[in-house]
Amino acid sequence: MAIEIFQREEIKFLLTDEQYHKLLPELEQYMNPDPFCVGGKDYGIYNIYYDTPDDYLIRTSLSKPYYKEKIRLRSYMSPAKEDDLVFLEIKKKIGGIVNKRRITLTLEEAEAYMQKGMQPSSNGKYIRRVVLDELDYFCSRYPLVPKQYISYQRAAFFGKTDKNFRLTFDRQLTQRRTNLNLGSGDYGTLLIPETSHLMEVKISGAMPMWLAQQLAALRIYKVSFSKYGTAYRLYTMAGNKEEEKRNLSYV
Repeated sequence: MAIEIFQREEIKFLLTDEQYHKLLPELEQYMNPDPFCVGGKDYGIYNIYYDTPDDYLIRTSLSKPYYKEKIRLRSYMSPAKEDDLVFLEIKKKIGGIVNKRRITLTLEEAEAYMQKGMQPSSNGKYIRRVVLDELDYFCSRYPLVPKQYISYQRAAFFGKTDKNFRLTFDRQLTQRRTNLNLGSGDYGTLLIPETSHLMEVKISGAMPMWLAQQLAALRIYKVSFSKYGTAYRLYTMAGNKEEEKRNLSYV
């Protein structure tokens, strides 16, 4: 089963549909599409974020600390079945640098681990055992429960000369706070307008000059955007409005 470790900087930009389609032809000179983008199509990513009952992890993250962390379960198909392969991921951000550890499990194994503490097999592999130990430590520190579903359609590109340089474009960002499992299908409310694209530049060094020039020419500017953070803000805003309505009913 695959074990993946990433360390990189992630810079985010929010594009209009027009900016997105103007940028695409320029990418062809320097980048290749992800193998999963068959025929130029994007692919789906479906996530369950785990947090404490009082949302400690996302509240801490939104305060923009030097160090923050989160854990999520990710699938590339929806609805996912018990024997489908999924990724259990720990993502940490330290001073702007993103570190990610993830292992592949079946959905049944992942849910048994997160919900009942049932240990998946390490298959005798040292690196897999190390990642499982890190997951164990993370889960021992927090009373984790599923708190947020987020999905999106992604188009991804890799540098022709630098395989570690990656661009992703996410659209149809969808969220919900109910039916928090990967087997319930893909539905919810949108986080950004339907015609918007969230671009992430994933690099381990400096941004290529050609990309910086294109972003400047198309007036595409850096943004601070967290999918889980945005979903949580919408949730709390909705809760505050309901509280205001209840208060007004007593006036």
